[in-house]
Amino acid sequence: MEIKIETNELLDRLPPHLKQYIKPQNYEQYTPINQAVWRYVMRKNVDYLAKVAHESYLGGLKKTGISINEIPSMYGMNRILKEIGWAAVAVDGFIPPNAFMEFQAYRVLVIASDIRQLENIEYTPAPDIIHEGAGHAPIIASPDYAEYLRRFGEVGAKAISSAHDIDMYEAVRELSILKEAEGISQELINAAEARVEELQNKKVKPSEISLIRNLHWWTVEYGMVGAVENPKIYGAGLLSSIGESVWCMKDEVKKIPYSIDAAYQDFDITKPQPQLYVTPDFAYLQEVLEEFANTMAVRKGGWRGLKKLIKSKQLGTIEISTGLQISGHFSRMIKNDDNEVVYFETEGETALSYREKEVIGHGILRHKKGFRSPLGKLKGINLSIENMGPRDLQAYNFYDGKQIAFEFESGITVQGLNVTGIRNLRGELMLIQFTDCTVKYKNEILFSPEMGDFDMAVGKEIVSAFAGAADYNSFNLVNHVSSSETIRAQLSEIEKELNSLYKKVREIRNSKEINSEKLESIFTILTENHSTDWLLPLEIYELVSNSDSKFSEEVLKHLLNLKQQRPKVAHLIEGGLSLLETKTQEIIN
Repeated sequence: MEIKIETNELLDRLPPHLKQYIKPQNYEQYTPINQAVWRYVMRKNVDYLAKVAHESYLGGLKKTGISINEIPSMYGMNRILKEIGWAAVAVDGFIPPNAFMEFQAYRVLVIASDIRQLENIEYTPAPDIIHEGAGHAPIIASPDYAEYLRRFGEVGAKAISSAHDIDMYEAVRELSILKEAEGISQELINAAEARVEELQNKKVKPSEISLIRNLHWWTVEYGMVGAVENPKIYGAGLLSSIGESVWCMKDEVKKIPYSIDAAYQDFDITKPQPQLYVTPDFAYLQEVLEEFANTMAVRKGGWRGLKKLIKSKQLGTIEISTGLQISGHFSRMIKNDDNEVVYFETEGETALSYREKEVIGHGILRHKKGFRSPLGKLKGINLSIENMGPRDLQAYNFYDGKQIAFEFESGITVQGLNVTGIRNLRGELMLIQFTDCTVKYKNEILFSPEMGDFDMAVGKEIVSAFAGAADYNSFNLVNHVSSSETIRAQLSEIEKELNSLYKKVREIRNSKEINSEKLESIFTILTENHSTDWLLPLEIYELVSNSDSKFSEEVLKHLLNLKQQRPKVAHLIEGGLSLLETKTQEIIN
């Protein structure tokens, strides 16, 4: 049966290349154990985070419709998030970094709809609904932080990646999936870890996307706010991890004043963090973001920006000084002695735009085989072409329908029949069309009449370079296929029985009528067939702990025995007991 994706006006405005990542939440996939995991984490978090989280966290839970007792539905969250100008979508695990950032720019939270296994209740390397829903969503109720998140997405979506980044993304995604799935051999996990480690140890110059991803990690995911000596938590990775939210407050975790240096601090997604950054307030996050943006090709342009696009081998855009934007896969540039780009080429489908809208008649149908053009000033002429008025153009024989020949300062020559020109909103020429045209540089023919019409971009320099297309409608971008998919576990018969016991306890709790006989029957089956499970006995004890019955003592003794038998989860059992009445301590004594 096809599962419908609930939408609203905020999601309807998303472009197709982002909508391709949205998956149905399929709320029915959550098992009773999944619901119990959510409830345990949320109860522990709310109890603890009330003391250590940023003040907007608890209020944000209410504003964003996050329930402590139930895994939230996307539809319910969206109805409430809409009131603060945001929305949420479900996706399958990690999605490419640029897409993740672009969702944020549209004020849409990306939420991995899966939920961690009971064994990984404290921390999971895979994105899940606890991390995204209970971590990211509450803090966006703070207007300052919400604007930072939106602006970060806007800047991050323009960051240029490298081929190494793509390999790293796929390797981390695969590792996170394997670590969270049931029944995966240690051999497969070890191989995936080795692949990630191999890529991490590879000596490559960090790309823009890797640097801004670091900033994202140390703020949005693992950020702290306030004084370094007594910080509060706001990062989603900390807010959603009952292990790390406690660990991060210890002296062993180094606290560093937040600065742009965080962009150069790598992280390991599979391990707790040894150091964290503390921002004095959310407004300062914006300052550092703008400082970093000033180092990016989207603002600096030039040969370095174009070089990044060429090395990335990904779809990218340059904007030249007239505002003309060229989007495609850049393959070549020629520089002069002053390191100024005097010529560039793309290969394959290319589109021209102005102010993020495709120039009519200059999409990929016209430029199927790429685009090429010289840049710069003409030789012996003080004015650049873009600054020439109609009289200047006539003076230098720029007549429509006339043969023309001219030479750039770089030595590139153009000779052909001038057909027409296209101007920008300031009245400057930004594109000139020639037929029967030859373009030469030294002894090389850069363009010949056999290649068709020659469209020459007009501009002195490259003022911006960034990832993606200027107009996303110019290209078919709905083509992402990940090399790995989240693994859906098939429950065994014994697992189905355990889930049915969780479901019965949940129904008893929701009915608000404690049926001791039913609980005793459930507990008997539990201890006989699932003696190592620790979370359901906690849920049962929660319901009977206020009674003076022998049954409540029996459940508690079982939990205390489990603490001895399973030392790795002893602190989780203790954590659950600490949420209950002081009667626990009385029975122990």
